[in-house]
Amino acid sequence: MAVRQIIEIDEDLCDGCGDCVSACAEGAIQLIDGKARLVSDTYCDGLGACIGDCHVGAISIVEREADGFDEDAVAAHLSKIGREHPKPPATTPLNIVNPPLSGGGGGGCPGSRARTMQPPPVFAKGEVSESASQLRHWPIQLHLVPPTAPFFQDAEVLLAADCVPFAVPDFHRNHLADHSLAIACPKLDANQDVYLEKLVAMIDVARVASIQVMVMEVPCCGGLVRLVEEARKRASREIPVRCSVVGIDGGIRQVLDLERPAV
Repeated sequence: MAVRQIIEIDEDLCDGCGDCVSACAEGAIQLIDGKARLVSDTYCDGLGACIGDCHVGAISIVEREADGFDEDAVAAHLSKIGREHPKPPATTPLNIVNPPLSGGGGGGCPGSRARTMQPPPVFAKGEVSESASQLRHWPIQLHLVPPTAPFFQDAEVLLAADCVPFAVPDFHRNHLADHSLAIACPKLDANQDVYLEKLVAMIDVARVASIQVMVMEVPCCGGLVRLVEEARKRASREIPVRCSVVGIDGGIRQVLDLERPAV
């Protein structure tokens, strides 16, 4: 038995919806007495494909002593419960290579697996290479991010409207650096009640240090600011929130420190 990454389920937060059960391709999670539970360490690859499907933020990745992931045990388990064992695709479309992450083999959607990355070095305070990405983790879309993931713990969070990184030429260097990121479109994204729940979980459970909201100057982007304001109203903690309004030419039109709305 060795220390490795593995999921942990907060039973107090779990509402028994069962979305994580179907999201786990290895069948490692089952509903027992109305709560999601990890039935065996050997079935969990530790990649966290299930995290993005938990709308209450009850699942996180931790490091602890656990039995190693066992694909043969997974295959036998899936056969026993009548589920098909996930098979890797015969070819990799568009030559996209998905390197294995710590914890073992894959499962679920690779695009929703939680992971952290090492950002490039900072050459001087506030200065990084012109071409260096400052993205520190994956996923980033607000529907997919696990709100209690390690990369949100005590973090400075940047919540950006989808169009912002395309409009702002120095987005990585001057805005994303040293922040954890979530992106959303308040006009086109569905099920925004989930966004509200996740933002509250970030504030109260992950205990983020602050939220920087970046929106475009177009009217529909105001919905993202309103979501953050409502999340602050519902959260038990108070954190600083700053809003930057971006022009369609990429310039910063306005920067505002938002007061907490009255309850």
